[in-house]
Amino acid sequence: MEIAALIIIGVLLFELIILSHEFGHFITAKMSGVKVNEFALGMGPKLLKFQKGETLYTLRAFPIGGFCAMEGEDEESDSDRAFGNKAVWKRMIIVIAGATMNIILGLLLMFVVVVQQPQYTSTTVSVLDKDNVSHTSGLKVGDKFYSIDGYRTYTARDMEFALSTTKTLTPEIKVVRNGQTVDLGNVKFPVKTDSTTKKKSFYIDFHVQPIQRNVLTVITQTGADSVSVVRMLWTTLGGMISGQYGLNDISGPVGAASAVSQAAGAGLASSTNFWHAFLAALNNIILMMMLISINLGIVNMLPVPALDGGRFFFLLVELIFRKPIPKKYEAYVHAAGLVLLLGFMVLITVSDIARLFNGKGLFG
Repeated sequence: MEIAALIIIGVLLFELIILSHEFGHFITAKMSGVKVNEFALGMGPKLLKFQKGETLYTLRAFPIGGFCAMEGEDEESDSDRAFGNKAVWKRMIIVIAGATMNIILGLLLMFVVVVQQPQYTSTTVSVLDKDNVSHTSGLKVGDKFYSIDGYRTYTARDMEFALSTTKTLTPEIKVVRNGQTVDLGNVKFPVKTDSTTKKKSFYIDFHVQPIQRNVLTVITQTGADSVSVVRMLWTTLGGMISGQYGLNDISGPVGAASAVSQAAGAGLASSTNFWHAFLAALNNIILMMMLISINLGIVNMLPVPALDGGRFFFLLVELIFRKPIPKKYEAYVHAAGLVLLLGFMVLITVSDIARLFNGKGLFG
């Protein structure tokens, strides 16, 4: 029952991500004098609808998206309130506002998680016994992690990401010691072997200094952790291009729903006190939705056809050359991009479903 309630909360938070994105388009369109014909949450058949002024507001059956249908957005219109007839800079603001709102929502969700924590984790070693494995490799108390396998570590979240994605049992580590950057080379850590898979992995054998919570550290930690999330996204995208990550490392809506269930279960198992466990599970889901929201905002800004970034790119070309690209050609490009995007989504969704049954997905 508790997991079901948390999954419902997760779905509602996911809808909030969609709502914030479309509201960004909606509010900037209204402020720019563009007529909005329909504002929809969800896709498919209408479940609820009401008309207010010139705009039809609808709730649709499938909670997988939404849209803000503006006059003259994808077709010719003679109305002076049509999207296509507004100044280029206004259209650019409207197009990019959805992604911007996703990033803002992500920051707010991160704040909700950060503000609850009694203290924060730094990247400075505070406790390390002289007979510990990492100490014998050169790590010392007071060292502040600078990079792990070349990945710059500004926050504890950066450390966790770098250590969890390294392909070696002895990552190359640089630290800041007495104001100087010191290259420790390949640092050894204690190694454990999974009894089922026989796979070896290392675990850290030191503690780091805490950061006390106050108004300033809450704000800085919210910003720093959010930036870390953005860096993780770009690093992951780079890893896909270089082959470090494959298609099986990507999840779609089904995978996200499964992850919500796992996050809820992990949180509920973390405490014997019901309310503490429920709050821990809820925070796991909020953190996951924060990741989705910020990543959605960043990805949507990429100059890819069918995404907001692709539309923004066409408007940028129009602004530079003072002449719009013919709508039919732009439509062809966006249509081709949409077909590829939908095909990719179907492929990932099928892989997610397969992973539920075989644990590996299509590409495992």
